[in-house]
This record gives sequence, structure tokens and C-alpha cells, in this order.
Amino acid sequence: MLKKLLERQPRAPDQRLFVNRYGEPLSASGVRFKLAAYVKAAAETMSTLRAKHVTPHAFRHATAVHLISAGVDVTVIRSWLGHVSLDTTNHYARANLETKGPGKGRRSSHTRRPAILEA
Repeated sequence: MLKKLLERQPRAPDQRLFVNRYGEPLSASGVRFKLAAYVKAAAETMSTLRAKHVTPHAFRHATAVHLISAGVDVTVIRSWLGHVSLDTTNHYARANLETKGPGKGRRSSHTRRPAILEA
């Protein structure tokens, strides 16, 4: 998707990738505006999105939890997210542990569909 974007809107290596219509960096409200437009468009084909509250923070949170699950060190995640305190980042680690508690969480794809392992 990024390759296609760069084909449509070429950028020099030192230029920002996501900009507004004036070529300025997207503000937080600009990101929310764009995301809302894309969610609305996607809801036309996936109606369940209409009932969801999709925000930039939801992406940030999901990314942090997935990074924790993948074993990325919390100090690295803290740096990427720009957290001043490691305690803030540790909330994601606790959320991940609660999700994976006894009888909780998702089963991995190979336990849902054993045929994947046979392929």
C-alpha cells in the first residue's frame, strides 16, 4: 500500500509521507478526520464497523499489545510510543497478561485450523 501511495504521490527521502492537502504534516485532528472517513467507507462493505469506535488510539494500543505479545522489550516499545515513564508502557503488558489468563484470549490459528500445520 505504501508503494502505491508513493507512486501516486512521490516524495523525496526527507519529506513526510502523510500530509494534508496543503502538504503540511497531518495534525492529530487531521488523522482522526482521515480515519473516520476511511472507517465510514469501509463500513459500506463491512457493516459491523458501524457499531465500532475506531480511533487512532485503538491502533496505538493494539500495536503495543501485539509488540508485547511478540516479545519486544517494553523499553523499546516505550521509546517508540514516546512514553516518559515505563509504568505507562507496562499497562500494555498487564493488559496482555490479563488477555492470556487461564481460559482467556484467542487460540492461535494453528489450533483453530490444524490443516495449516499439514500444508
